[in-house]
Amino acid sequence: MTVTHSAETPTPTPVGDDSGPGRTRRRGRVVVPLLVVAVLAGGGVAAVARPWEHDSATTKQTAVRHDLVPVEHGSLSTSIQLTGSLAFDAPTPIVASGKGTITALPAVGAIVKTGGRLYEVDGQPVVLMTGDRPMWRDLGPDVPNGPDVEQLKKNLIKLGHAKGLDLSADQKFTTATVTAVKRWQKSQGVKETGTVPLGSIVMLAQESVRVQQLGAKLGSAVGSDSIMTVTRTDLVVTAQPAENQVSRFKPDGKVRVKLSDGTAVEGRIRSLARGPAGDDKSGGSADGPNTKTTVTIVLDSQDKTQQAGPSPVTVNVVGDTADNALIVPVTALLALDGGGYGIRVADGHTTRLVKVRLGLIADAKAQITGDVQPGAQVAIPT
Repeated sequence: MTVTHSAETPTPTPVGDDSGPGRTRRRGRVVVPLLVVAVLAGGGVAAVARPWEHDSATTKQTAVRHDLVPVEHGSLSTSIQLTGSLAFDAPTPIVASGKGTITALPAVGAIVKTGGRLYEVDGQPVVLMTGDRPMWRDLGPDVPNGPDVEQLKKNLIKLGHAKGLDLSADQKFTTATVTAVKRWQKSQGVKETGTVPLGSIVMLAQESVRVQQLGAKLGSAVGSDSIMTVTRTDLVVTAQPAENQVSRFKPDGKVRVKLSDGTAVEGRIRSLARGPAGDDKSGGSADGPNTKTTVTIVLDSQDKTQQAGPSPVTVNVVGDTADNALIVPVTALLALDGGGYGIRVADGHTTRLVKVRLGLIADAKAQITGDVQPGAQVAIPT
């Protein structure tokens, strides 16, 4: 059904009544802009291409054609959804130190814990230990004090090789350290020298890793190339929101993630990092026009995510929600003389003006209260 309505087109007057109806969550009122309601695409904040029609009988009238749409009854939310990826956390390339030939490699997907063998060079195991800095020298009784010695001693203590030695985790390579190193070497089945040659240990910040991919082959010489890439054993979600959605992602903010099998998992935002977009082939800088923000989300349940495995997911950022609401398109709203807003409701072959109060506004729709029923036909300009 199409009706014709006469209305002027001057600048709308300021809002006089900005009080909104009650909501089921968060704020109770929405402050409405004077000319437009900004509705960001996909983000729950809307944008109207033209000012709302101004209703007055005191100025020159022009014919405006309208369509009719029903008043909806349901829920309105400022939540946003976007696609993300479920993947293992913190991929890290492993570059071997020292010289030699690679004689053994783990299987892709293998889990290696602190004290376990990552790979083998010249028939000797290369062991994972926990530490923030890589090894850069041979360690033994004659080395100067240093933080690498401290890292080694912490691992020897944690792995149980310092029992009864009164070994303290300081930066000195003591006689007790020599004994603890020999115990560790015996557990690995290698010659008990009491010294640790460069290349026999890989220090990583995480206590256990998962082998993601191999970058070397058996028989390859140790060099500057990555032998393998490892990750943490936990799965995390990464997503790249549009620019007008980034403000909805707050560090430590809560989100809900829908896994590929339909399972919903709660999570929180760990970090936001600015960098080149995933499909950017321009080679632009990190601050250029082709950059995007990558959001990393940690999940509350690893059991559910491990069952799903690496896969696409849907990320839902919950905002304000209004349940049992009367909902109309924002283009149906008229700025009234004296302030406030109204809508024109079809009444037979004519329309009547009904003043309404605004509530939540999202996705180019507005929550209203007033003398109007669900299903009533309201006029919107065409």
